[in-house]
Amino acid sequence: MSDTHAHSVAFVRETEIPASPPPAAETGVVKWLRANLFATWANSLLTIVAIYVIYLILAGTLPWIANGIWNAGSLGECREILSGKVGACFAVLTERWPQLIYGFKYPTSEYWRPTLAFFLMLVALAPVLFFDLPRKLLIFTALFPFIAYWLIWGGTILTPILALAGFVGGFFVYQKFVKDSFALGAGGGALVALIIWVVGGWLIPDTANENAMLLAVPSRDLGGFMLNMMLGLTCVSLSIPLGIVLALGRQSHMPLIKGISVVFIEFIRGVPLITLLFVASVMLAYFFPPESTVDLFLRVVIMITMFSAAYIAEVIRGGLAALPKGQYEAADSLGLDYAQAMRLIILPQALKISIPGIVNIAVGLFKDTTLVSVISMFDILGMIRGPILASTEWNGVYWELLGFACVCFFITCYGISQYSQWLERRLATDHR
Repeated sequence: MSDTHAHSVAFVRETEIPASPPPAAETGVVKWLRANLFATWANSLLTIVAIYVIYLILAGTLPWIANGIWNAGSLGECREILSGKVGACFAVLTERWPQLIYGFKYPTSEYWRPTLAFFLMLVALAPVLFFDLPRKLLIFTALFPFIAYWLIWGGTILTPILALAGFVGGFFVYQKFVKDSFALGAGGGALVALIIWVVGGWLIPDTANENAMLLAVPSRDLGGFMLNMMLGLTCVSLSIPLGIVLALGRQSHMPLIKGISVVFIEFIRGVPLITLLFVASVMLAYFFPPESTVDLFLRVVIMITMFSAAYIAEVIRGGLAALPKGQYEAADSLGLDYAQAMRLIILPQALKISIPGIVNIAVGLFKDTTLVSVISMFDILGMIRGPILASTEWNGVYWELLGFACVCFFITCYGISQYSQWLERRLATDHR
């Protein structure tokens, strides 16, 4: 009986069983392939077709790139070196890269100036894009537009100095009157900036020759990818604050302000950008005094800024509409006026919601800067279709030049996209 009873007692393990390794099909590369490429029969079929298409593309592209010629004086010389083999003529890039980057009229001896301005731009953007950096760096960010103007356009240093003095004077006027009236402070500051700039413009011609420390370069001599970068950065920087003003104006309870904002936004959004560029080239000069000669670059910046600001205004308006009514009521309960409520509570939340839409418009705007080639501004595409392909040495080289332009735009736009995703993750505080 005792033996039978002993065998009937259940076995109790005193230690845990070691974990068994997962099946080979549920780990590593095999699991990733099954989950992403071969999850269903339809996905498997699409994967096989995509692999075959990629193979066909690479089979024709890789030999063309591998056999590319980087040192030659013309397309005919490239073909002689290739001797019937398939290969790219990258020599056009090595010979004409200054024109692709700086244009064909910018002085060769002055290439260091836009190059220096580019690296200074990275330093100036750093405290704006990455807000963990010391706020004191924003002083250089505020000075950068005036430094970049003098470096790229050259001429007398008094022009950027007087413009800076105008903005500084306007800032102090704004600071003085902002507590009494938001509109009076902003308007007074702008008026002081305008007066100092205009008076300085009368004084500059008398001393321009004595103070011209850099060779003056007219806007017509700007070109290449440098022109695309300048238009993109300038117009995006100006269109975001203008879009915020238009979005707030469209939600205003004052009929006049709301009506002006609605008409402006709907009219601009209903007109193609290329039409606005033709207006900037031909008609916009008639809206200025007859004696004034408004630079074409400035006219294009005005039109592209207005175009993008209208779209950004709608994106920000969507962000404002997405906020619950309690946020506005909370601002009222704290005793904040309209300007304080928008600056401290409403706009920070609305802009966070609007980040994807604003970035989408910024990327599209940067790519749309290539349209300036239709009004005889030689950006990178204007250089390719104009002086480079019109030359007898490189007439017939297309893929190499257009591929280089694609790489330049892809790197810039991909960088903007990755930054926006990082910013969204950084500001994602809703579910923490």
